[in-house]
Amino acid sequence: MEDRKLTVRAVERALDILLCFTAESDLGLTEIASQIGLHKSTVHRLLTTLEDRGFVVRNAETEKYRLGFRIWELSTHLSQSDEPAVLLQPAMEGLRDRLGETVSLYLRDGSMRIRIQAVQSNQAIRRVAPVGARMPLAVGASSKVLAAFMPPQELEVLLSSEEWPPSVDTEVYKAQLQDIREKGYATSYEEREPGAAAVAAPIVNRKGQVAAALSVSGPVSRLAPETLHDFAPVLIEAAKEMGLMLP
Repeated sequence: MEDRKLTVRAVERALDILLCFTAESDLGLTEIASQIGLHKSTVHRLLTTLEDRGFVVRNAETEKYRLGFRIWELSTHLSQSDEPAVLLQPAMEGLRDRLGETVSLYLRDGSMRIRIQAVQSNQAIRRVAPVGARMPLAVGASSKVLAAFMPPQELEVLLSSEEWPPSVDTEVYKAQLQDIREKGYATSYEEREPGAAAVAAPIVNRKGQVAAALSVSGPVSRLAPETLHDFAPVLIEAAKEMGLMLP
């Protein structure tokens, strides 16, 4: 039993190491150890195993690690023809071409949202949206769209959890969600990230369920509040069309 516990703990720690690369592409041993709260000697042993199996590679010059080819091999089997990230990409590209800004697709994962697809703007100054990024539901246009259409009981659990940031007033947040449900879209202006603005709308599948949040984002220099509201009808219509593509 003790051996099993040690084995499971080693797997958990190895996975924690891999998850460090969701925010950064290159990380040193000290950075990884600091992020997951382990001694460098332990992290080094795990990294050596991951490197041997091809899940990470080490740059001999910088002594930093990055994800290896095995991750990409696994990812080639991830996308299936019925997944939103695959089905909706052409429509997202069309929306990007129409509005000229970065288009992203988000799913809710518990108390977080995760970006599963992004089509970057073609403009020189643009908002880069890395796929796989995880963000809390407390702030941001897409977060509030996903929260607005959560089952009421799940929303109450979210708002009463220890993870809920005390800086976000629960009653104000609830009022914002009600406004989003009435309007059908949400906006954020330097709410989560300085210099960035976004507008988001729900994608409702053919079963009448909110399957994802669709957002358009970019720098505040181009996306003034009135521009976000002008984008909203176009975004809502695009989200409706995308919803019809989903089972």
